[in-house]
This record gives sequence, C-alpha cells and structure tokens, in this order.
Amino acid sequence: MSTGPIRLSPAAHTALRPATAARITGGFWAARRRVNAEVSLPQGPDRLERAGNLANLRAAAGAAPAESGFRGDFPFQDSDVHKWLEAASWQLADGGEGPAAKELSRQAERLAGMVAAAQAEDGYLQTHYQLGPDARRWTEPHWGHELYCAGHLLQAAVAHHRATGREELLEVAVRCADLVDATFGPGKDETVCGHPEIETALVELYRETGERRYLDLARYFVDRRGQGSLGDGPEDRSAGPRPGAAYWQDHVRLREATAVAGHAVRQLYLLAGAADVAAETGDAELRDALVRLWEDMAATKTHLTGGVGSRHELESFGDAYELPPDRAYAETCAAVAAVHFGWRMALLTGDARYSDLVERTLFNGFASGVSLDGERWLYVNPLQVRQDGASGQATAGDQSTHRTPWFRCACCPPNVMRLLASLPHYMASGDAGGLQLHQYASGSYEAGGGAVRVGTGYPWEGRIAVVVDRAPRDADWTLSLRIPHWAAAYEATVGGEPVAERAENGWLRLRRRWRPGETVVLSLPLDARLTRPDPRVDAVRGCAAIERGPLVYCLEQPDQPAGLRLDDIALAPGAALGAEHRPELLGGVTVITSRAQRRTAPRDDWWPYRDGGEGTGGGTGGDTGGAETAARVPVTAIPYYAWANRERGAMRVWIPV
Repeated sequence: MSTGPIRLSPAAHTALRPATAARITGGFWAARRRVNAEVSLPQGPDRLERAGNLANLRAAAGAAPAESGFRGDFPFQDSDVHKWLEAASWQLADGGEGPAAKELSRQAERLAGMVAAAQAEDGYLQTHYQLGPDARRWTEPHWGHELYCAGHLLQAAVAHHRATGREELLEVAVRCADLVDATFGPGKDETVCGHPEIETALVELYRETGERRYLDLARYFVDRRGQGSLGDGPEDRSAGPRPGAAYWQDHVRLREATAVAGHAVRQLYLLAGAADVAAETGDAELRDALVRLWEDMAATKTHLTGGVGSRHELESFGDAYELPPDRAYAETCAAVAAVHFGWRMALLTGDARYSDLVERTLFNGFASGVSLDGERWLYVNPLQVRQDGASGQATAGDQSTHRTPWFRCACCPPNVMRLLASLPHYMASGDAGGLQLHQYASGSYEAGGGAVRVGTGYPWEGRIAVVVDRAPRDADWTLSLRIPHWAAAYEATVGGEPVAERAENGWLRLRRRWRPGETVVLSLPLDARLTRPDPRVDAVRGCAAIERGPLVYCLEQPDQPAGLRLDDIALAPGAALGAEHRPELLGGVTVITSRAQRRTAPRDDWWPYRDGGEGTGGGTGGDTGGAETAARVPVTAIPYYAWANRERGAMRVWIPV
C-alpha cells in the first residue's frame, strides 16, 4: 500500500499503481531533497510566523488578542501552513533520526495543534473569515478561496496520518469535509470555488477513510464547473475588471473543453482532481477529456522547460504557441501542478509520454523555483532576462526575476517543499505483471510484486543500473524502463548481455523469470544537442536552445567573457557543443561550451530597422539584420535550473542562430 500522496482504492480503474515503497538514496534528487529537509523545511515555521500566518491561527483559537484582525494581504494564507504541514509529514514519512528529525516532528505537531485549536465547532476553518469583523462565510467564491484552503487542509491531514499514524489532524479534516459536504451540492449551495484544489483533496480523503460521500462531492465539483456559477466574476472587485469565466475555467464544462485556459495553476489543479475522479469511477468520457486537454497543453502551451503560463496578466496560459521567453510567467506552483496532473495521467493510462513531460518539468521548470541553498525562491521562471533588465525587470513583488526569501503570496515555497518531500513516490509504479521505472534516481522501489535498486549518476551520466532484488520465483515478471523521448538511441543489457527487446511507445519492457541480484544496465545518450522551436512560436523563431539529456541549458552572464552582452550574440553556424563537468560550479554541474558570433549594430545610424529587399527572397541583411559581425567568441551554458544563484545578470535559453 502506497505511503505517498496517492493511495488508489482497491477498485480504482487505472493502468498502473504507485509504488508501495520508495526511497531516493543518492544523486541529484537526493541532494536537492537533503537541502529541502535541512534548510527549507526548518525555516518554514519562522517564515510563517513573520508573515502572520501563525498569529492568525492563534487569534482564531482565542489564544491571542484578535483586535488587530487578520494579518496578511490574502484571505487564503492558511493554505501556506497546510502545505508546510503536508511537506513536513512526507519528510517524516521518509524516515531519519537525530535532532533535526525530532525538531521537525516537534514543529509539525505544534503547527498541527494550532490548526486544530483554530477550527470552529462546526468544522469551519479559515482565519480570514473567522477574524474579519465584516467577513461572512461562503459569500466570496471567486476570491475567498475557502474550499481551496480546505483542500490543502485535507491533504495535510492525509499526509500526517500516513506518516505518523496519528488521528488528531485527520479528525480536523473530516469535520471540515463534513461541513463542506453539508453546505455544497445539488439542492444546497451549487457554486464552486474560484480556485480548484478541493477536488483532488476530497478524493484522497475518500481513499484514506473509505467515505464515499467525499468522492461523490469531488465529482460534483468537477462537473458543476463550467455551468456558470462563477461567470465573469464580481463587478466590485477592487483589484481590477472582471477577469472572465475562462479565468477560473467556468466557461465550458470540463468534459466538453478542447483547450486549457485561464489561470494556469487553477486549471491544472482542476485537471489533477478530475484525473483522481476518473481513476476512482472509471469515467471514460472524463478520461478522454483529460487526454485531450493534456495534449493541447503539451503541444501548444508548454515552454521548453516544462513551465506553463505565458502571461503575467491573470497568471494565465495565453493562446496557442504564445510562448514568449522574456515574459514567460511559468509560475513555480504551475510546475508543481503540472507534475501532479502528469503523474496522475501516467497512472491512469500507462502512457510514457506523461512521465516524459514530468521529467522535463521536474529538472527544469520546477527545480529552478528554489535556490541551490534552499533559502530563496522564484515565483516566476522566465526563459530570458535582458541585459538592461537584469537589475530592473520586475524587481518588485512576487514577480521579481531575482530570488527572494519569501513572498506576499507565499504559495510557491511550501508547494516546492511538499513536492520535494514526497518526490520518491513519483519515481515508480506497478501493475499485475511487474514494475515500471518512470524517473531515474538512485534508490529502492517496490511495486508490482517485486523490488529493485537503482544506481545512477543521472542526469550527468547516462548509465542507469537496476538490480532486481525480488521478483516472483516461478512466474515471468516484467521490468519496464522508460526511454525518454529525447533519446535518439539507447543500449540495454541484462547480466552483461544485450537485450533482444526493443522499446515500444516509450517503454522498454523486459519480461522473464528473474533471479535475485540480476542487473539491468540502461545507457542513454547524453550528447549535447540543439533544439529548434515550432515555427508557430513567433517569439523564438530563428532561435535554438541547448539541451543535454533531460536538462535545458541557458547562457547566464557570469559565465561569459567580460563585456559580452547576451543580447548581441548568435550561435555560430557549425560550432561544436562540448560538455565538461565542473564539480566546483553551482553545486557540481556539467556545462556546455561552444562559440558564438558577436553582433554589433552600425554606429552611424539612429534607426534599428533595415531594408529586407523586395519580395520574399530578397534581403541584404541576412541573419544579422544588417549588423556587422565580429569574430567568434566562446560561450558557456549552464543548466537552466541553476540560474539566478549568483550575481544578477542577463540570462537566455533561446539563442538566435
């Protein structure tokens, strides 16, 4: 039985099931998780104290004066506490002893106690509406986020129960869920929350308690959205004009939708919840809609890094192929939500492509959201910071391109914490016939009646060794290895002998009777490569990006020759791409070296535009746009996830060719 965020019911209609046990023991993700456990998580309670979140809980519990009212700018700040509690619980479930683990456990129980004390007798819990003198429950579905906060409370309680076996926080969640069930639904309050989240939380509470009402209510919320209960939004919203029904996915029923739309995080939380509903109900129509919407997102609205959300305005997806690198929003929370949705689709369908995109998002659009030291964060993750914008582009507030210790709207830091803490449970799955490895990280994984150990230097090295520790003795058993879509070729051996099987639909399936200790070695090519965009992505037409394995690379100012402006270069035709591992740089990274052409505009002209010649084939400027081209200069690219960890400077992923 899975101890992670998803514990499918015995009757679930999915192709795959999460691993029953999973541990990451070494390598890239072990290092990132160690920083999360030793730095980010321990700082959480202090950050929440400074921001007023904990003061609000004490005031709602009557343990502190409430005269000053609610502290903070947003009514949904309780959710940050709930997400931190979920993250701490998954970290405790990962094991570990010593003073640090004991202190984390103490802090988790302290905050869980504060949450329990703040809950009203009828099960209601949201301090903004408990403390506000004029606040009324359930009257602001668009911006109040009451069900959103309730959802994060439910998920924290499930994690706490699975990690510790204690019932107190789960009892808080059950009282809250029962109040929600008594308040919403057919013949009751028939609206939905402006920010989805309650849907997936109710399904997981159903899985934890067996109470069918919670699954039925989740399905109601999924199907009610798109029927106009939210509409365009209230006219009196002080923050601006009505955002429109698509902003909160209320413009069309999910089952009929053909494209992802609106606020990216809200859309993806809704889709993750709908995937949970489809898994537990076997709803084929809902499943087909989810496949259709994922395909629209992946093909037309996803940045190379796996980030989603192209517009700062309303934190929204934007139109198809609207993927500007410098104005990419790509919120860290959207990357987290994309991983949640993608993993559920991988389990639901068994298709490798969902885990392909999860890998891309994890290593790039997600990992960039937290600094290497675990102390600073990015809310937005652009693919370009211009030379003159390095000190001035979006420097204020949560949308800064510079890392900050916390945010006014601090949704992203605890979201990163909870995904890193639970990450082992996104690595592997099982079915009646065997075990599937979706992501590659050194560790141990049990699923499908067997157990394996993985050892690898991935993503820096392409060799992945898998030792079969346990498999059925007298029956064939299948070990399935995902072959990433970027891998043009691969090699695989069992016991040193090449395998006869070939990958199909992204899976290399090795079916045989296994002996304990047999080793599979998968070798993936990690040559640096240039990637071209779809020509319909106008913003980066004529550019290329550098990739190596699952990693997207970028040019960052500190790595380039003095005086070289990233805005003035183009990749030199035919220039080789070299790889060099530098253990002393940015925690140890493999860099890509190449040569570029410095482009300098003529200095005797005030106008930057040039005559392109007559007709479609004419032109005097070529790729340089009439500029003068200087000698080639060396350039160095680093993994995108590691940018913004040094002094401020320009950065770009897409480079003119």
